Amino acid sequence: MDILDELKWRGLFSQSTNEKLLSSLLSVGSVAYYCGFDPTAPSLHHGNLVQLILMRHLQNAGHRPICLIGGATGLIGDPRLTGERTLNDAQTVHQWSERLAAQLKHFLRTTDGPNGVIIENNYSWLSKLSALDFLRDVGKHFRLGTMLAKDTVASRLSGSGLSFTEFSYQILQAYDFNMLHDKYGAMLQTGGQDQWGNLTSGLDYIHKMSGDKVHVLTTPLITKVDGTKFGKSEGGAIWLDPNMMGVYEFYQFWLNVADEEVVKLLKVFTFLSVEEISALEEQVQQVPEKRDAQRKLAEEVTKFVHGREAFVQAVEASDALFGRGSIEKIDEATIIAAISGLETSEANLGDKISEQFVNTKLSASFNDYRKTLSAGGVYVNNKKVESLDRAIENTDILNGQVVLLRKGKKNIAAVRIT
Repeated sequence: MDILDELKWRGLFSQSTNEKLLSSLLSVGSVAYYCGFDPTAPSLHHGNLVQLILMRHLQNAGHRPICLIGGATGLIGDPRLTGERTLNDAQTVHQWSERLAAQLKHFLRTTDGPNGVIIENNYSWLSKLSALDFLRDVGKHFRLGTMLAKDTVASRLSGSGLSFTEFSYQILQAYDFNMLHDKYGAMLQTGGQDQWGNLTSGLDYIHKMSGDKVHVLTTPLITKVDGTKFGKSEGGAIWLDPNMMGVYEFYQFWLNVADEEVVKLLKVFTFLSVEEISALEEQVQQVPEKRDAQRKLAEEVTKFVHGREAFVQAVEASDALFGRGSIEKIDEATIIAAISGLETSEANLGDKISEQFVNTKLSASFNDYRKTLSAGGVYVNNKKVESLDRAIENTDILNGQVVLLRKGKKNIAAVRIT
């Protein structure tokens, strides 16, 4: 497969400008391409990950990636389908821009070779553009009718309205494309399909300025089988910063995707070959209870985002929580993340284990607890409890002032020591 065919097979291709010309361009030599990342949060998230994986595929095919941080456009915000964006102050946007720059270097090769990643920030040129220069030298090349016809703009004008601030975003994005075209010869811009209007704003502008024909390529919105948007955890977005979403929680998110979703996600979010994914797809159909595809998905995405060492720690923590390893080695952050979705209770040193089993609903009653104990199914920190009068001891307390309870093999709860 050529690169566009592979992107289509993986579900990373939605639409492009003149696909035939783009395919020819990508097959001839190395092409400089870029994607923009506005600092609207202190971390990248799973939506950005789709773009980064697309960029990595293009880089692996010999093309040169440019990551453009929107230090200036992040102060304005692109128009959404409904409602104006809340504008963040300049210092916050600057800090978030620096954090995104540090993150982006992790995902694309930074070698000094011909296709090592370039990191730019549009604040370096847009901050020097005066209002008069913007109107006289840039704005004159844009026709109002074309700008009003953009889907996002049209929908907002027929509803809640749109400020000039957000309306002007597409001009700034076109200016960015032209700057990167002049500086690095960028011929392609990538983004999500919902950004098509803004992405294509630079095509006519660049053609007017230099006569060159450039291209846009978009990825589809990643959805579940039922059509709803993929990627929201109970706590919100799937953040790529381990300080905003712990590695254990991140790993568990991918590990717990549904059978009907996993093959699609393997294609989008991993670099596994056609043969490897086909083999995993067959396992999903033949022995879904083994969940080999989910484990491979969680492994590949966690290693790509957080590195091999963090992945190994997440697996060890997962194994330990379910009695297959030493729980005392798990760090505090991982333990806190691991118990976030568990039934919990509060207790003091000396409180009976039987009481906490009832309080956390592991046991329906004291009699139920006694039966579980007799059957050998009561565990504290993966150690079997044999005494009916067993109480919480100081040596039971793990990092984060937590004691883990387990009933049988799979039912887990936590006790926070006050």
